[in-house]
Amino acid sequence: MPAHLLFGFHAVTVRLKIAPQTLRELHFDPSRRDARMRHFLERARAAGANLVESDDAQLTRLARNPRHQGVVARVDPLPQRHSIDELLEDLEAAGGTPLLLVLDGVTDPHNLGACLRVADGAGAQAVIAPQKNAAGINATVAKVASGAAETVPYFMVPNLARAMGELKERDIRLIGTCDDAEVSIYDVDLSGPVALVLGAEGDGMRQLTRQTCDALVHIPMSGAVESLNVSVATAVCLYEALRQRRAASAEAEPLPGDADVDANADADADADTA
Repeated sequence: MPAHLLFGFHAVTVRLKIAPQTLRELHFDPSRRDARMRHFLERARAAGANLVESDDAQLTRLARNPRHQGVVARVDPLPQRHSIDELLEDLEAAGGTPLLLVLDGVTDPHNLGACLRVADGAGAQAVIAPQKNAAGINATVAKVASGAAETVPYFMVPNLARAMGELKERDIRLIGTCDDAEVSIYDVDLSGPVALVLGAEGDGMRQLTRQTCDALVHIPMSGAVESLNVSVATAVCLYEALRQRRAASAEAEPLPGDADVDANADADADADTA
């Protein structure tokens, strides 16, 4: 099986943390002797990584990118869930509430990496994209994602509209974003099972993707610019969903002292019955 490449401290550190056995070789720049590199190498040695000294030119050739920070790893691919259905079934069995991100036409690897990083931070369980006209996972995506490409499942599906229809069948609401929607992202309920659908900056969602959504919302803009970068828009939407979910969870939890009040009420009722 061919090895994958990871570069940059964040991406490689996450792999060391979650699956150190998948590292084949860890190339590092011995000329870097700063504290960050020392701590990184300590963790790598503790994990039993096969360390290889490589100069900056070698690392750049290996990573095909000069922004490697002195660290490049050749790794085996992580085992992935085979399907969205498998992920959702596991989530249902665990009692979780789906929060998914659907990206339509995001072809820039930097944008995809940033979206994955936001998805990880906000607790989204997966990102879904079409197989055509979309960026795949590569070393640049992994670098920008700062480890999130290792933790957030990324499903590329042959037919995005069909995959969205299957989410609907599981009672997951599809909330799309577009500039001309009448409803604000802050005025729609995102506390239940939901998939947020975003298109690439400029072109936005394709027409069929838009028509498949259950509702369309806009992000309020108060300045001169007309739209946000897709990764920034993703952050606004996912963190609004996270805010609503935490608020709903807090409302559902009993306040301190409620249990005592309930117990006293039960005792009074028993006394009245007696």
